Amino acid sequence: MNIHGTITVVKNREDGNDVEETNILVVDDEKEIADLLEIYLISDGFQVLKAYSAKEGLRILEEKKIDLVLLDVMMPDMDGIAMCRRIRETNNIPIIMLSAKSTDLDKILGLGTGADDYVVKPFNPLELTARVKSQLRRYTQLNPNSNTGKAAKNEISIRGLSINKDNHKVVVYGEEIKLTPIEFDILYLLASNPGRVFSTDEIFEKVWNEKVYEANNTVMVHIRRLRGKMKEDTRQDKIITTVWGVGYKIEK
Repeated sequence: MNIHGTITVVKNREDGNDVEETNILVVDDEKEIADLLEIYLISDGFQVLKAYSAKEGLRILEEKKIDLVLLDVMMPDMDGIAMCRRIRETNNIPIIMLSAKSTDLDKILGLGTGADDYVVKPFNPLELTARVKSQLRRYTQLNPNSNTGKAAKNEISIRGLSINKDNHKVVVYGEEIKLTPIEFDILYLLASNPGRVFSTDEIFEKVWNEKVYEANNTVMVHIRRLRGKMKEDTRQDKIITTVWGVGYKIEK
């Protein structure tokens, strides 16, 4: 039985074979918004589970296989920021934050907590579903469930960093670190182009596959989190170098 009367729709391939179900968890205390999201996501063939509180959402995450979370920021008791932190303690699945707050500080807080994307209410449902598909595509590419026994491909080793695109494994000076799909994409972009400086706009366009229409701090927030996981502050010889006024690079 689905939670809160959730409807399940599974898309079929053109050849008629069933595709694997993709489970999206919507966590929002406003039932009308949760229901609206469910309608649009179902129309794209996703399975949707709904929770009206962070506590209920965390319970569902423990009981069900969830592929992506749409998470409202402002909720009673535990808010979306606190829930995002809890999820990131054990799980790297994509998280898209939803909020009526549109200031840069609010976005920085959400992304800095570990969210992969931040969408401001009121949102365009078609844009939101496009962002959902983009995050799922990235996560699926970076976390293949098969071929784990095959020889590693697309592996880069540079300056104490080893990064494998096939199994999403990142090792920094002998220590494996867990990255979100966005963090992995940023690191792989820099590592696969050693010596090249990427501006924040270039990184955004290549990683998010979107054009930059206004200045934002999204890339800087993710790089700050990435550096924290890599323990860059503890080393004088840093892997990711800031070129002030220009962007970021990894030296050869």
